[in-house]
Formats: sequence, structure tokens, C-alpha cells
Amino acid sequence: MLNINGITVRLGGRTILDRASAALPPKSRVGLIGRNGAGKSTLMKVMIGQLEPDDGEIEMPRKTRIGYIAQEAPSGVTTPIEAVLGADTERAALLEESETCEDPDRLGEVYERLMAIDAYTAPARAAGILVGLGFDEEMQNRPLDSYSGGWKMRVALASLLFSEPDLLLLDEPSNHLDLEATLWLENFLKAYPAMMVVISHERDLLNNVVDTILHLEGGKVTMYTGGYDSFEQQRAERAAQLAAAKASQDAQRAKLQDYIARNSARASTAKQAQSRAKMLAKMQPIAALAEDPTLSFDFPNPDELRPPLVTLDMAAVGYTADKPILRRLNLRLDPDDRIALLGRNGNGKTTLARLLAAQLTPMEGEMTASGKMRVGYFTQYQVEELDGDDTPLEHMTRMMGGSSPAAVRGQLGRFGFSGQKATTKVGKLSGGERARLALALITRDAPHMLILDEPTNHLDVDAREALVQALNAYEGAVVVVSHDRHMIELTADRLVLVDNGTATEFTGSLEDYTDLILGKNQPKQDGGAKGGKKDKKAAAQDREKAQALRKAAQDAEAVTIKLTAEQSALDKAMFDPSTAEPALAKLPMSELMKRRADVAEKLEAAEAKWLEASEALDQAAA
Repeated sequence: MLNINGITVRLGGRTILDRASAALPPKSRVGLIGRNGAGKSTLMKVMIGQLEPDDGEIEMPRKTRIGYIAQEAPSGVTTPIEAVLGADTERAALLEESETCEDPDRLGEVYERLMAIDAYTAPARAAGILVGLGFDEEMQNRPLDSYSGGWKMRVALASLLFSEPDLLLLDEPSNHLDLEATLWLENFLKAYPAMMVVISHERDLLNNVVDTILHLEGGKVTMYTGGYDSFEQQRAERAAQLAAAKASQDAQRAKLQDYIARNSARASTAKQAQSRAKMLAKMQPIAALAEDPTLSFDFPNPDELRPPLVTLDMAAVGYTADKPILRRLNLRLDPDDRIALLGRNGNGKTTLARLLAAQLTPMEGEMTASGKMRVGYFTQYQVEELDGDDTPLEHMTRMMGGSSPAAVRGQLGRFGFSGQKATTKVGKLSGGERARLALALITRDAPHMLILDEPTNHLDVDAREALVQALNAYEGAVVVVSHDRHMIELTADRLVLVDNGTATEFTGSLEDYTDLILGKNQPKQDGGAKGGKKDKKAAAQDREKAQALRKAAQDAEAVTIKLTAEQSALDKAMFDPSTAEPALAKLPMSELMKRRADVAEKLEAAEAKWLEASEALDQAAA
């Protein structure tokens, strides 16, 4: 049991946590969520004793072993496998004592304890965790100083998981991981035997691993049972109840105010009016759920170009002459393509992205690109290199040299930087806001193709959902590298696997790729050779049929999402022109109504097609 009892934390004169309280059951698996800046990491620091609260306390059983990743990544000549094994301090101490102890009785106790904690299987367990996080045997035995900061943090994560604490605390554990390592981590955490609290913006991890959601908002915590989807549903129901209660209270308040205004001056009704005035004063206002009006992504749509945008023909690319990282690249990208690049970090995904962005040129073969094509390329480096002393307005003015102030502010407004936000120093913006600014900068000239390399790292769940919707409304081509499965599933209709020195189309779904990474669907060793070919042929036919059905369902779903976004944009233009797209806001009401009717008809047909394809897919899987 872990009790959070009235925790209050004030930092820099600002109240971060305000009498936050919750009771977490033993061995619960808790997802700690909230908008960026809500205080999630602050609460976790209070749990580990790194931060002393101004009021309140954390209660947990005595001798609870708490595991948390330190801010400093491990370094030195120690190897990853040595660092992970060293995380089990009891095992290390017992092994050392077993070599020097001369007391036979004590030595017997040491060996007994070593057996009890599976000390002799520890190297295999440590290696298994490192493999899951992307370290092959050679990498496990290289000095830590030969790795980048991101890979060192993987070693820190591996050490934490290996130590198996009674309370496992994880703060954005997938930030330094690729999709493959994220899938492994999720699978590992599903089987973790003790209590855990994880801060994450990964919707799939929150759905598949945790059984309790602790939502932090306005300094308070609210507990929900179930995963993230369940939380969203319960929160939506609570929002509806709050809205209804607020409407009822507002009506009652108006009625009381009207009575007081009409009857205060009359002697016969003055007492009743005074009584109602007291009732009104005691009435606690019901607050609606807070929403962030600045949460916005709106990619400008490009002018049309004839396909293809890019063609690679037996191309090779790399950084050192005669040492290409990728060879035999054959790929075509059209204006409406939505591609996700899969493959472990280090396999060449970023190299391929840079080739498509024309930051690298082919060493061999050919790359043909439309001369008029504009590319917007997003990387984490752009976020980190923003000048903290400049404002979003100053950044955009420089990048859009020659453009009018209205055009500059218009582009910033598409990404939520209007009013005071546009003139706030970048150094005072959150990580998510800086990521939005970087996206605003790379799309200033309405690119025909967006290449996004891990765009969600600094974004919370709501911001990721807004990004997904914006990408689905965008009319250009999209190439994305991401460890966020939810984003890939909703935005990509083509999967390209970067592996073994090349890039090839992955013909299955993301679910198939997940099974492949986790080692599922291995061939069974039953039956004789006689039935083998027949079984394999039937299985191949089934897979081909399921793949076609899945593709049809995905295509229909993508059309449905796009039409829904169009319908929403038209609704804004009809009922709230101030927030509508400029081009739609200028149209007369008759034209808007005509367009909306057309979109509604297409949407109905697309939804029917999606339902039909989904039912066929379900029947095939049954």
C-alpha cells in the first residue's frame, strides 16, 4: 500500500501540488498522467524522498525497496553487462564475501542466500534485458563511454529493471527507446511482479500495462480504474455530469439573483431576499474541466504536384565514401503517401529520412525528385537548438524573411502561438511547446512532404492526439519515424522496414510487426514433412487474404478520419468563423452548406465501407 496524504509542493512561488491525496493498493500498476507541467515528476520526486513537500507525507511499508532512474547516466570504462549486474548490490556483496569468508557457517549462509536470489542465473537475466533494449553481445561488452547519452540511459533502465525493486518508478521510460525496444519494455512490464508507478504519454503502454490511472490536474490527483481508454471514457462521463451540474447551478443562481433584485427593497419580502442572498453567497461554483486553448497543430496544405514526389532506384547512401549504410534502395513516394519507417535504432532510419529530405545525396544509383517539391524535416535537434533568448515571433520572423507581420503571426497561430505566447521567451516554454514551435518553423512554406523523426518525444497524450488529427487533415505526403504505435496506426498506411542494410516494404500490419519483434508466430514443430507444404500454402493464402482485408479497413478508416476532419473544419466555419481556417471563413454560408452536405454524404459511404471491411476482417480472424 502506498498512501499520498495531502501533499503540497510550492516551487518558485507557484503551487505545483495542492493537498494531493490518493491510496494506491499493493502491487497496483499505476499510470501517472497529466499535461506537461502538471507536476508528475514533482510527485515522483516526493515519493523517492528527493523533494521534501511543504505539507503532507507519503506512507509506505518499512524497508520498501524503491527503484528510480538517476538523472546522471552511467559512464566510464565499465561495460553495460557489468553495470547491470552491479545494480544488484546484495548479489555483488555476497559474491565478494564468498571469496574471502573463512567461517564455514557464515559461508554456508552466503551460498544459501546466493541460491535463494538466483545469483548464478543473473548474467543470463541481465543479458536478456540488455538484448531486449537493443544491445547485442558485442555491444554489451563495450565501455559505457563509447555510447551516446541515449544509449547510456538504456543501460540505466536495464539496471533498474534487473534490480527488481518493490516499488518501481519510471518517468517516461520510452523516451530514449525505438519502437522495437518500447515493445519489449511493454511486454516486460506486463509480467513485473511488484508495484509500479509509471509516468508515460504512450497510450498503448497505458492501456496494456497499467490497471490504475492517477490523473494530475490543478495540483490535485484523481484515481481511475483501468487503462487510458477507460480513463478517457470515465473522464468524458464526468465532464458531461459536471457540465449538466454547472448548467443547473447557473440557472439556479440566475433565479436567486433575479429574486433578490426584485424583492430586496420590499419590506414584505426583504427577509426572504436576504435569506436567498446568503444561500447564493454560500453556493460553491462548479468549475468546468480545464481545457488548453493553445493546444493546436494545423499544417498548411501544399499546392498540388504530379506524382511521384520522390523515386529511389537502386540507391545507396551513407556518410563515408565507399561505406554506404543503406544499399539497393527502391522506393517511390506519391503526394498522398503515409509511410512509417520501422527498424531498430542504428539500422539507418534517420539516414533514409535525410536522403529523402535531400540532406544526403546517393552514393550509387539514382534519386529523382520533383523540382518544385518542398520538404519539412523535423528532428529533436531542431527543438534543442532553438534560441532560448528569442521569442517564437522572432524565430518565425527570421525564417519567413520578407513576409508580412500578419503572415508570420498567422503561421504561429496555426500552432497555438497567439497573443502573449508569441512573445514569450523560448527558454520559458515547455518541451511540448518548443516541439510545436519547431513544427511551425519547418512548415512555414507549406511543404509537399513532411518527414518527422520522433515528433512525440516532448508531447503529452492530448498533444499527441492533436498531432495525429492534424496529420490526417494534412494533404501532403508524410514519412514518420516514431516509437508511438498509436500514432503509427492512425497516420501510416505503408510500413517500410529498414534492416540488413536496406529498406523494404513490410507487407503485414503493425500488429504483425509487433508479433515479429516479440518472437511470436514461430513455426510449430508438429506434423510431418508431408503436410508441411500444404499447411504453409494455406497459411500463406490466409495471411494474404487477411492482409487485403486489413488494408481495405485501414484505407476506409483513413478516408473516414480525413472526411471527419473536413466536416469539423466546415462546422467551425459555419458556426464559429473566428476559429475557422482563413480560406473557409471567407466562403458564403450557401457554399459552406453545400460542401458540408457533400462531405456528410461521402462520410456516410466511407463509414459503411469501413464497417463492412472491419466485419469481414473479424470473420476471417474468427
